[in-house]
Amino acid sequence: MRRLDKRSTCPISYSLDLFGDKWVLLILRDIALAKKHFYKDFLEADEKIATNVLSDRLKMLEQQQIIKSRPYEKNKTMKFYFLTEKGIELIPIIIELWVWGAKHDVNSAISQVELQERLLNKSQNIDFYVEQAKTLLSSLEGNSANHS
Repeated sequence: MRRLDKRSTCPISYSLDLFGDKWVLLILRDIALAKKHFYKDFLEADEKIATNVLSDRLKMLEQQQIIKSRPYEKNKTMKFYFLTEKGIELIPIIIELWVWGAKHDVNSAISQVELQERLLNKSQNIDFYVEQAKTLLSSLEGNSANHS
């Protein structure tokens, strides 16, 4: 697993130690915004992450308590990945990165009209995704308590 070497006590440095790798942010994007929750879903993303890198990043994100996994009820050999409270706190940052990229990438898949509409509703979008993730977390945590 990728080691997290803390370079300093600077909060930005700490954040970069965790998220300074493009794969981590793309995995979090997929969980938070694209409702992807399975290993195979992440592999199917346009960016084509390698299986060893994906496995490593998922383990690191779990170790850092940003995501959790649990066996999928319909197929116990599959893991279902979801954001923890710590991970949910990253949703506004992920959306801000999305907006910044859409605004400054001339080849973005998002039109300027769509970007403007999303900017007008950005706080509602953030609230929507945060609420969606919290509801999922709450239902899964509730199921955990019921299965104990």
